[in-house]
Amino acid sequence: MHEEEGRLTEAAGRILVDVARRSLEAFVRHQTFYEPAQTDLPAAVSRPGATFVTLTQWGELRGCIGTVQAYRDLVSDVAQNAVAAASRDPRFVPVAVEELKSIRLSVSVLTPPKKLTYTDYEDLLARLRPEVDGVVLSWQARRSLLLPQVWERIADPAQFLRSLCLKGHIPEKELRVVPPTVTVSTFQAQHFYEEGYLEPGGKAPTTSRPGK
Repeated sequence: MHEEEGRLTEAAGRILVDVARRSLEAFVRHQTFYEPAQTDLPAAVSRPGATFVTLTQWGELRGCIGTVQAYRDLVSDVAQNAVAAASRDPRFVPVAVEELKSIRLSVSVLTPPKKLTYTDYEDLLARLRPEVDGVVLSWQARRSLLLPQVWERIADPAQFLRSLCLKGHIPEKELRVVPPTVTVSTFQAQHFYEEGYLEPGGKAPTTSRPGK
């Protein structure tokens, strides 16, 4: 696909990965916020967009924070999410300076989520597209999201949904309620990553291209 169809080139992906790294380094080392100069950037990465930044350390998750709906330009979203992944993921203590050399990061650029209409649990399982769709579950005030690349380590749709429920503290039984009480949305993502990046679980990524 081409940029005019909403997808980014490899060059644009490399810019976003570089912005994420610069933002991570600036915040962890100096507690400052990196702000890329907009005038030096191509239009493709200056448009509004939603992203997730994932940090891994020796193939283990070290932080992941992102945005579901676009409300600021891509480079700013990436820069802020890199800081958040390093400092505000409630599952981890903030990243320390001495960890920076062992951390690798990736940037996922999301398409707008679309509500998935389903009648019951079996219908929902049938409508999920492994390795294609990221999934968002919303129930009452709770929300849970897994990126499309998570299918690489959770290939079974039922287990994928179970993991979403566990992550978001959503009772799994709610997925079987008819009519549905859980709102399900799906999205796609482009995945760009640093050289040497490993997905949580230690596998090399298979989606998109590395940013250098």
